[in-house]
Amino acid sequence: MSTTDVGNFRSLAAGREATAEPEAAAAGAAANGPAWSNMKAPDARSQQSAAVAVTNGRRALKVFLSNPNALFGTGFLVFVILVALAAPILYPDDPLSMVGRPFLWPGQNSAYPLGTDSLGRDVLAGILHGSRISLFVGLMATGLTFGVLVGSTAGYFGGWIDDLLVRLVEIFQTLPSFVLLVVLVAIAQPSATTVTLAIAVISWPTVARLTRAEFRAIREKDFVMAARSLGYGHARIIFREILPNALPPIIVTSSVMVATAILMESALSFMGLGDPNVVSWGSMIGTGRELVRTAWYLTALPGLAIVFTVLALNLIGDGLNDALNPRFSQDR
Repeated sequence: MSTTDVGNFRSLAAGREATAEPEAAAAGAAANGPAWSNMKAPDARSQQSAAVAVTNGRRALKVFLSNPNALFGTGFLVFVILVALAAPILYPDDPLSMVGRPFLWPGQNSAYPLGTDSLGRDVLAGILHGSRISLFVGLMATGLTFGVLVGSTAGYFGGWIDDLLVRLVEIFQTLPSFVLLVVLVAIAQPSATTVTLAIAVISWPTVARLTRAEFRAIREKDFVMAARSLGYGHARIIFREILPNALPPIIVTSSVMVATAILMESALSFMGLGDPNVVSWGSMIGTGRELVRTAWYLTALPGLAIVFTVLALNLIGDGLNDALNPRFSQDR
């Protein structure tokens, strides 16, 4: 073979190699095409999940609005909230100040529609302003944030973290709740903030146990496993994948816990452990308990306010349970 033939052969081989490289690259890209296209699957899955969530939300809203008891509870709670917001406008003066003759019965004087107490304080002004402290304590003292944080951490990670946090919850649950509440408030200076924090301390274990149970049930679902395989961080999986699916029972429980917190605050105020500088429904009942025989309205009126508010919250909780738990609604 001549030198010229050898050169031509080398040129031909180099040309084939150069042609083969792009073809191999193209073949590899074609083979890997589906894998790269699947990288967009999380977005499609997220859009599909969002669409399902919107559909479920509409269905839940429809079921809730078709429940007359839930509508009554919602309407009354909205009324109480509006009354609490309007209290400083309707009665700008201190509700603890004496404004009239003592023991005016309801309807006896048009200036005081619900009468006055033993010190001449307006009962209606006290009820309106008392709704503010009752709602504030009820909404802020559920321990929802801390309970969800502890429960989600324990339920998601499991292992020794779960064991440690569960033991912490069990320590709080072994103590008598109301006794612990009284001790905490008695040690600290009585105030609305102290009462709120004390009620939150005894309330968060319930939320934590419920959240932990929901997270343990959801963390092994297919969509959670898919999120892990895609390399999502723990925070994203907890707050964007699992928590939205665990919220329905937490929301239902929180509505009932608000009612329980209102009752606890009323009980503390009744015992004289509430804030002495603000009026509340419980303190009004405590003030009038010695006059039940002669002026029963002093305890009956704030007592009715507590009863109807707690009843409204429980009706809302039942309505939310029917709306957010279809299986329970169908079984009933």
